[in-house]
Amino acid sequence: MPEFLEKIIPNVLDKPDALVESIQETLVMTLWSGVLIFVLGMFFGIILTVTKQGGICENKGVFQVLDKCINFFRSIPFIILLTGLMPLSRFIMGTAIGVPGAIVPLVFGATPFFTRQIENAFAEVDPGLIEAAQAMGCSAPEMVFQVYIKESIPGIARGTTITVISLLGLVAMAGAVGAGGLGDFAVRYGHDRNQVDVTYVTVIILVIFVSMIQCIGTFIEKKNIH
Repeated sequence: MPEFLEKIIPNVLDKPDALVESIQETLVMTLWSGVLIFVLGMFFGIILTVTKQGGICENKGVFQVLDKCINFFRSIPFIILLTGLMPLSRFIMGTAIGVPGAIVPLVFGATPFFTRQIENAFAEVDPGLIEAAQAMGCSAPEMVFQVYIKESIPGIARGTTITVISLLGLVAMAGAVGAGGLGDFAVRYGHDRNQVDVTYVTVIILVIFVSMIQCIGTFIEKKNIH
């Protein structure tokens, strides 16, 4: 087996430490930015849902401002966010390069997308349940946690899965411009040094990550379908 691997992926086996470090950097970027994206996306998704026309806390001004901001950031290509947010990354994280420097653009790049996923999940809640909760005198926070979130767990799981998979792609893209991780590993060795086996191994690792994320998300979604 070692001889077979040495034959098909010699360049990867020459740099095991770099590969392990790249995997660790990818996981760190995905984890930290993923947590922030989940929290912010849930918050903004809730605000959009309750302040929309006919919502339980209807507020046209708040809805329009937040809706336009989300559309604005969703329209900006991520590669532009990476460079455009460098000053903000440097201000918040102390650096605009490496793993810390990638967190800010990753959050700005994926939060609007996840917010729409949450908004869509909440939109699937049965209006009858909302009306029943209002008739029982539930407060706005109770409506959010006991009706919207509780009834939308399958949709939230589905939206989270889609977002994390998309985030993994953004993390790889960030690595191509100096953020580290598997993207940087593939570009630095696979592309720049024409080591094709490095590129293939990177792709395989990313496919494994995506498959694991999809399986976990599907499991959670199925467990919470009424």
